[in-house]
Amino acid sequence: MLSVALLAGCGGAGDSGGNKVTLLNVSYDPTRELYRDFNEDFARDWQQRTGQRVTVKQSHAGSGSQARAVIDGLDADVVTLALAYDINSIQTKGKRLGANWQTRFPANSAPYTSTIVFLVRKGNPKQIHDWPDLVREGVSVVTPNPKTSGGARWNYLAAWGYALHRQLGGDWSKLDDPAAEAQVEEAQAAAAKFVADIFRHAPVLDSGARGSTNTFVQREIGDVLIAWENEALLALRELGPEKVEIVMPSITILAEPPVAVVDTVVDRRGTRQVAEAYLQHLYSDAGQDIVAKHYFRPRNVQVLERHRAQFPAVATFTIDEVFGGWNQAHEQHFADGAVFDQIYRAGGK
Repeated sequence: MLSVALLAGCGGAGDSGGNKVTLLNVSYDPTRELYRDFNEDFARDWQQRTGQRVTVKQSHAGSGSQARAVIDGLDADVVTLALAYDINSIQTKGKRLGANWQTRFPANSAPYTSTIVFLVRKGNPKQIHDWPDLVREGVSVVTPNPKTSGGARWNYLAAWGYALHRQLGGDWSKLDDPAAEAQVEEAQAAAAKFVADIFRHAPVLDSGARGSTNTFVQREIGDVLIAWENEALLALRELGPEKVEIVMPSITILAEPPVAVVDTVVDRRGTRQVAEAYLQHLYSDAGQDIVAKHYFRPRNVQVLERHRAQFPAVATFTIDEVFGGWNQAHEQHFADGAVFDQIYRAGGK
Protein backbone atom coordinates (compact mmCIF):
# COMPACT_ATOMS: atom_id res chain seq x y z
CA MET A 1 0.00 0.00 0.00
CA LEU A 2 1.25 3.45 -0.85
CA SER A 3 1.87 5.80 2.03
CA VAL A 4 1.42 9.43 1.04
CA ALA A 5 1.85 12.33 3.45
CA LEU A 6 1.85 16.11 3.17
CA LEU A 7 5.30 17.20 4.23
CA ALA A 8 5.87 20.83 3.29
CA GLY A 9 3.99 23.98 2.48
CA CYS A 10 0.33 24.10 1.61
CA GLY A 11 -1.96 23.83 -1.41
CA GLY A 12 -4.00 21.18 -3.12
CA ALA A 13 -2.81 18.31 -5.31
CA GLY A 14 -2.62 19.32 -8.93
CA ASP A 15 -2.29 23.01 -8.06
CA SER A 16 0.67 24.04 -10.22
CA GLY A 17 0.02 27.64 -11.15
CA GLY A 18 0.25 31.12 -9.74
CA ASN A 19 1.79 31.60 -6.35
CA LYS A 20 1.83 27.96 -5.27
CA VAL A 21 2.81 24.61 -6.71
CA THR A 22 2.49 20.98 -5.61
CA LEU A 23 4.94 18.16 -6.31
CA LEU A 24 4.71 14.42 -5.65
CA ASN A 25 7.98 12.66 -4.85
CA VAL A 26 7.61 8.88 -5.13
CA SER A 27 10.40 7.36 -3.08
CA TYR A 28 11.38 4.13 -1.31
CA ASP A 29 11.08 3.01 2.28
CA PRO A 30 14.15 4.33 4.16
CA THR A 31 13.96 7.95 2.93
CA ARG A 32 10.93 9.07 4.95
CA GLU A 33 12.86 11.12 7.50
CA LEU A 34 15.34 12.44 4.93
CA TYR A 35 12.67 13.96 2.70
CA ARG A 36 10.62 15.25 5.60
CA ASP A 37 13.51 17.59 6.42
CA PHE A 38 14.62 18.15 2.85
CA ASN A 39 11.16 19.12 1.60
CA GLU A 40 10.85 21.80 4.27
CA ASP A 41 14.29 23.19 3.42
CA PHE A 42 13.59 23.24 -0.30
CA ALA A 43 10.17 24.86 0.17
CA ARG A 44 11.76 27.59 2.28
CA ASP A 45 14.57 28.16 -0.24
CA TRP A 46 12.24 28.14 -3.25
CA GLN A 47 9.87 30.67 -1.71
CA GLN A 48 12.76 32.97 -0.82
CA ARG A 49 14.12 32.79 -4.36
CA THR A 50 10.88 32.89 -6.36
CA GLY A 51 8.09 33.98 -4.02
CA GLN A 52 6.24 30.77 -4.89
CA ARG A 53 4.99 28.43 -2.17
CA VAL A 54 5.71 24.77 -2.86
CA THR A 55 4.06 21.72 -1.32
CA VAL A 56 5.80 18.37 -1.58
CA LYS A 57 3.75 15.23 -1.12
CA GLN A 58 5.64 12.06 -0.38
CA SER A 59 4.95 8.40 -1.21
CA HIS A 60 6.93 5.52 0.28
CA ALA A 61 6.97 1.76 -0.29
CA GLY A 62 9.40 -0.85 -1.65
CA SER A 63 11.33 0.59 -4.59
CA GLY A 64 10.11 -2.00 -7.09
CA SER A 65 6.51 -1.51 -5.99
CA GLN A 66 6.90 2.25 -6.38
CA ALA A 67 8.27 1.90 -9.90
CA ARG A 68 5.30 -0.27 -10.88
CA ALA A 69 2.91 2.28 -9.42
CA VAL A 70 4.43 5.04 -11.56
CA ILE A 71 4.37 2.80 -14.64
CA ASP A 72 0.69 2.13 -13.92
CA GLY A 73 -0.11 5.84 -13.77
CA LEU A 74 0.78 7.28 -10.35
CA ASP A 75 1.50 10.94 -11.18
CA ALA A 76 4.95 11.40 -9.67
CA ASP A 77 6.68 14.64 -10.59
CA VAL A 78 9.95 13.13 -9.39
CA VAL A 79 11.09 9.66 -8.39
CA THR A 80 13.86 9.04 -5.84
CA LEU A 81 14.24 5.27 -5.84
CA ALA A 82 16.65 2.69 -4.51
CA LEU A 83 18.22 1.55 -7.76
CA ALA A 84 18.63 2.60 -11.38
CA TYR A 85 16.84 -0.47 -12.71
CA ASP A 86 13.55 0.73 -11.23
CA ILE A 87 13.81 4.10 -12.98
CA ASN A 88 14.92 2.35 -16.18
CA SER A 89 11.70 0.33 -15.94
CA ILE A 90 9.65 3.52 -15.74
CA GLN A 91 11.39 4.63 -18.93
CA THR A 92 11.21 1.37 -20.88
CA LYS A 93 7.85 0.01 -19.73
CA GLY A 94 5.95 3.16 -18.85
CA LYS A 95 7.50 5.57 -21.37
CA ARG A 96 7.18 8.29 -18.74
CA LEU A 97 10.67 9.77 -18.88
CA GLY A 98 13.56 10.10 -21.32
CA ALA A 99 16.25 7.50 -21.98
CA ASN A 100 18.86 10.08 -20.94
CA TRP A 101 17.44 10.49 -17.42
CA GLN A 102 20.64 9.30 -15.71
CA THR A 103 22.81 11.99 -17.34
CA ARG A 104 20.67 14.97 -16.32
CA PHE A 105 22.09 15.36 -12.82
CA PRO A 106 25.64 14.88 -11.49
CA ALA A 107 27.11 11.52 -10.44
CA ASN A 108 24.76 9.50 -12.66
CA SER A 109 21.80 11.23 -11.00
CA ALA A 110 22.67 9.70 -7.62
CA PRO A 111 23.10 12.63 -5.19
CA TYR A 112 24.03 10.41 -2.24
CA THR A 113 25.24 6.89 -1.61
CA SER A 114 24.89 4.26 1.05
CA THR A 115 26.18 0.77 1.62
CA ILE A 116 25.10 -2.51 3.20
CA VAL A 117 25.98 -3.31 6.81
CA PHE A 118 24.82 -5.58 9.64
CA LEU A 119 22.76 -4.59 12.67
CA VAL A 120 23.07 -6.96 15.64
CA ARG A 121 21.82 -7.12 19.23
CA LYS A 122 23.78 -5.51 22.07
CA GLY A 123 27.00 -7.35 22.76
CA ASN A 124 26.76 -9.17 19.42
CA PRO A 125 25.73 -12.42 21.13
CA LYS A 126 25.96 -14.47 17.92
CA GLN A 127 29.41 -13.01 17.13
CA ILE A 128 28.50 -11.71 13.69
CA HIS A 129 31.65 -10.16 12.17
CA ASP A 130 31.50 -10.84 8.45
CA TRP A 131 29.36 -12.41 5.75
CA PRO A 132 30.21 -16.08 6.50
CA ASP A 133 28.83 -15.67 10.02
CA LEU A 134 25.34 -15.21 8.57
CA VAL A 135 25.17 -18.84 7.50
CA ARG A 136 26.37 -20.42 10.73
CA GLU A 137 24.01 -22.84 12.40
CA GLY A 138 21.58 -21.10 14.73
CA VAL A 139 21.86 -17.63 13.15
CA SER A 140 18.58 -16.02 12.05
CA VAL A 141 18.86 -13.36 9.33
CA VAL A 142 16.41 -10.56 8.54
CA THR A 143 16.34 -9.10 5.01
CA PRO A 144 13.51 -7.92 2.75
CA ASN A 145 12.22 -9.57 -0.42
CA PRO A 146 14.29 -8.82 -3.55
CA LYS A 147 11.17 -9.08 -5.71
CA THR A 148 9.70 -5.93 -4.13
CA SER A 149 12.52 -4.14 -2.31
CA GLY A 150 15.44 -2.28 -3.84
CA GLY A 151 17.29 -2.51 -0.54
CA ALA A 152 16.90 -6.28 -0.63
CA ARG A 153 18.51 -6.39 -4.06
CA TRP A 154 21.47 -4.42 -2.80
CA ASN A 155 21.71 -6.87 0.16
CA TYR A 156 21.60 -9.86 -2.19
CA LEU A 157 24.23 -8.44 -4.55
CA ALA A 158 26.47 -7.40 -1.65
CA ALA A 159 26.47 -10.98 -0.38
CA TRP A 160 27.02 -12.38 -3.87
CA GLY A 161 29.89 -9.97 -4.48
CA TYR A 162 31.54 -10.92 -1.19
CA ALA A 163 31.46 -14.61 -2.14
CA LEU A 164 32.85 -13.87 -5.62
CA HIS A 165 35.59 -11.69 -4.14
CA ARG A 166 36.66 -14.48 -1.81
CA GLN A 167 36.56 -17.16 -4.51
CA LEU A 168 38.54 -15.02 -6.97
CA GLY A 169 41.18 -14.08 -4.43
CA GLY A 170 40.09 -10.46 -4.52
CA ASP A 171 40.91 -10.07 -8.22
CA TRP A 172 37.89 -8.64 -10.05
CA SER A 173 39.83 -8.57 -13.33
CA LYS A 174 39.32 -12.33 -13.61
CA LEU A 175 35.65 -11.66 -14.41
CA ASP A 176 36.74 -10.36 -17.82
CA ASP A 177 39.67 -12.72 -18.37
CA PRO A 178 38.93 -15.58 -20.81
CA ALA A 179 41.77 -17.56 -19.25
CA ALA A 180 39.96 -17.50 -15.90
CA GLU A 181 36.59 -18.63 -17.27
CA ALA A 182 36.56 -21.95 -15.45
CA GLN A 183 37.52 -20.32 -12.15
CA VAL A 184 34.83 -17.66 -12.61
CA GLU A 185 32.16 -20.29 -13.29
CA GLU A 186 33.18 -22.13 -10.14
CA ALA A 187 33.15 -18.86 -8.18
CA GLN A 188 29.68 -17.95 -9.47
CA ALA A 189 28.36 -21.35 -8.40
CA ALA A 190 29.87 -20.89 -4.95
CA ALA A 191 28.29 -17.42 -4.72
CA ALA A 192 24.88 -18.83 -5.64
CA LYS A 193 25.17 -21.45 -2.90
CA PHE A 194 26.28 -18.85 -0.36
CA VAL A 195 23.36 -16.51 -1.12
CA ALA A 196 20.93 -19.43 -1.04
CA ASP A 197 22.29 -20.34 2.40
CA ILE A 198 21.65 -16.79 3.63
CA PHE A 199 18.01 -16.94 2.51
CA ARG A 200 17.61 -20.33 4.19
CA HIS A 201 18.49 -18.51 7.41
CA ALA A 202 15.89 -15.76 6.79
CA PRO A 203 12.52 -16.60 8.43
CA VAL A 204 10.74 -13.45 7.18
CA LEU A 205 10.96 -11.56 3.88
CA ASP A 206 9.26 -8.19 4.32
CA SER A 207 8.24 -6.21 1.26
CA GLY A 208 10.53 -3.26 2.00
CA ALA A 209 13.64 -2.24 3.91
CA ARG A 210 11.76 -0.28 6.58
CA GLY A 211 9.52 -3.29 7.22
CA SER A 212 12.59 -5.47 7.81
CA THR A 213 14.03 -2.89 10.19
CA ASN A 214 10.75 -2.95 12.15
CA THR A 215 10.77 -6.75 12.15
CA PHE A 216 14.25 -6.80 13.68
CA VAL A 217 13.94 -3.81 16.01
CA GLN A 218 10.29 -3.73 17.11
CA ARG A 219 9.23 -7.37 16.75
CA GLU A 220 12.70 -8.52 17.90
CA ILE A 221 12.87 -11.24 15.28
CA GLY A 222 16.28 -12.40 14.08
CA ASP A 223 19.89 -12.19 15.20
CA VAL A 224 21.18 -9.93 12.43
CA LEU A 225 19.59 -7.44 10.06
CA ILE A 226 21.20 -6.92 6.66
CA ALA A 227 20.47 -3.24 6.16
CA TRP A 228 21.16 0.00 4.43
CA GLU A 229 23.82 1.82 6.45
CA ASN A 230 21.41 4.72 6.97
CA GLU A 231 18.74 2.41 8.39
CA ALA A 232 21.24 0.85 10.77
CA LEU A 233 22.49 4.25 11.95
CA LEU A 234 18.91 5.47 12.43
CA ALA A 235 18.10 2.40 14.54
CA LEU A 236 21.25 2.96 16.59
CA ARG A 237 20.27 6.59 17.19
CA GLU A 238 16.72 5.74 18.21
CA LEU A 239 17.46 2.67 20.33
CA GLY A 240 20.94 3.47 21.61
CA PRO A 241 24.03 1.26 21.89
CA GLU A 242 22.46 -0.54 24.84
CA LYS A 243 20.12 -2.25 22.35
CA VAL A 244 21.88 -2.66 19.01
CA GLU A 245 25.32 -2.45 17.38
CA ILE A 246 26.51 -1.95 13.81
CA VAL A 247 28.98 -4.35 12.21
CA MET A 248 30.82 -3.33 9.03
CA PRO A 249 31.58 -6.35 6.83
CA SER A 250 35.03 -6.77 5.27
CA ILE A 251 33.70 -5.77 1.86
CA THR A 252 30.30 -4.58 0.70
CA ILE A 253 28.60 -2.85 -2.22
CA LEU A 254 28.45 0.83 -3.07
CA ALA A 255 24.72 1.58 -3.21
CA GLU A 256 23.81 4.54 -5.44
CA PRO A 257 20.11 5.47 -5.14
CA PRO A 258 19.16 7.60 -8.19
CA VAL A 259 16.67 10.41 -8.81
CA ALA A 260 14.76 11.54 -11.90
CA VAL A 261 12.12 13.95 -13.16
CA VAL A 262 9.09 12.18 -14.65
CA ASP A 263 8.81 14.02 -17.96
CA THR A 264 5.25 13.18 -18.95
CA VAL A 265 3.92 14.38 -15.60
CA VAL A 266 5.87 17.62 -15.21
CA ASP A 267 5.19 18.66 -18.79
CA ARG A 268 1.47 18.05 -18.40
CA ARG A 269 1.26 19.74 -15.01
CA GLY A 270 3.67 22.58 -15.79
CA THR A 271 5.96 21.67 -12.87
CA ARG A 272 9.23 20.96 -14.71
CA GLN A 273 11.09 24.04 -13.43
CA VAL A 274 10.34 23.42 -9.78
CA ALA A 275 10.80 19.64 -10.10
CA GLU A 276 14.27 20.06 -11.59
CA ALA A 277 15.18 22.65 -8.95
CA TYR A 278 13.97 20.24 -6.27
CA LEU A 279 16.38 17.52 -7.37
CA GLN A 280 19.21 19.99 -7.96
CA HIS A 281 18.78 21.16 -4.35
CA LEU A 282 19.88 17.69 -3.22
CA TYR A 283 23.36 18.55 -4.55
CA SER A 284 23.56 21.91 -2.76
CA ASP A 285 25.58 22.27 0.44
CA ALA A 286 22.33 22.53 2.42
CA GLY A 287 20.90 19.46 0.70
CA GLN A 288 24.08 17.45 1.24
CA ASP A 289 24.14 18.35 4.93
CA ILE A 290 20.55 17.12 5.25
CA VAL A 291 21.56 13.93 3.43
CA ALA A 292 24.35 13.37 5.98
CA LYS A 293 22.07 14.21 8.90
CA HIS A 294 19.89 11.29 7.85
CA TYR A 295 22.88 8.95 7.49
CA PHE A 296 23.21 8.79 3.72
CA ARG A 297 26.75 9.44 2.45
CA PRO A 298 27.00 12.82 0.66
CA ARG A 299 28.55 13.01 -2.80
CA ASN A 300 30.16 16.33 -1.90
CA VAL A 301 33.58 15.38 -0.53
CA GLN A 302 33.84 18.41 1.75
CA VAL A 303 30.45 17.70 3.30
CA LEU A 304 31.32 14.01 3.65
CA GLU A 305 34.52 14.89 5.50
CA ARG A 306 32.57 17.08 7.94
CA HIS A 307 30.57 13.99 8.85
CA ARG A 308 33.40 11.45 8.56
CA ALA A 309 33.01 10.24 12.17
CA GLN A 310 29.72 8.52 11.33
CA PHE A 311 30.88 7.19 7.95
CA PRO A 312 33.92 4.93 8.44
CA ALA A 313 35.95 3.91 5.42
CA VAL A 314 34.87 0.54 4.04
CA ALA A 315 35.97 -1.54 1.06
CA THR A 316 33.26 -1.50 -1.60
CA PHE A 317 32.65 -2.71 -5.13
CA THR A 318 30.17 -1.36 -7.67
CA ILE A 319 27.39 -3.06 -9.52
CA ASP A 320 28.98 -2.14 -12.84
CA GLU A 321 32.35 -3.75 -12.15
CA VAL A 322 30.96 -7.00 -10.71
CA PHE A 323 27.54 -7.46 -12.32
CA GLY A 324 27.74 -5.47 -15.55
CA GLY A 325 25.19 -2.87 -14.45
CA TRP A 326 21.62 -3.02 -13.25
CA ASN A 327 19.99 -4.31 -16.42
CA GLN A 328 22.29 -7.32 -16.53
CA ALA A 329 21.98 -7.90 -12.78
CA HIS A 330 18.19 -7.83 -13.04
CA GLU A 331 18.05 -10.30 -15.90
CA GLN A 332 20.43 -12.73 -14.24
CA HIS A 333 19.18 -12.49 -10.66
CA PHE A 334 15.75 -10.88 -10.24
CA ALA A 335 13.68 -11.37 -13.41
CA ASP A 336 10.94 -13.98 -13.32
CA GLY A 337 12.59 -17.39 -13.27
CA ALA A 338 16.08 -15.97 -12.64
CA VAL A 339 18.47 -16.98 -9.87
CA PHE A 340 16.54 -15.54 -6.93
CA ASP A 341 13.34 -17.32 -7.98
CA GLN A 342 15.30 -20.54 -8.30
CA ILE A 343 16.74 -20.06 -4.82
CA TYR A 344 13.32 -19.24 -3.40
CA ARG A 345 11.61 -22.26 -4.98
CA ALA A 346 14.39 -24.53 -3.74
CA GLY A 347 13.76 -23.42 -0.17
CA GLY A 348 16.56 -20.88 0.16
CA LYS A 349 14.36 -18.49 2.16
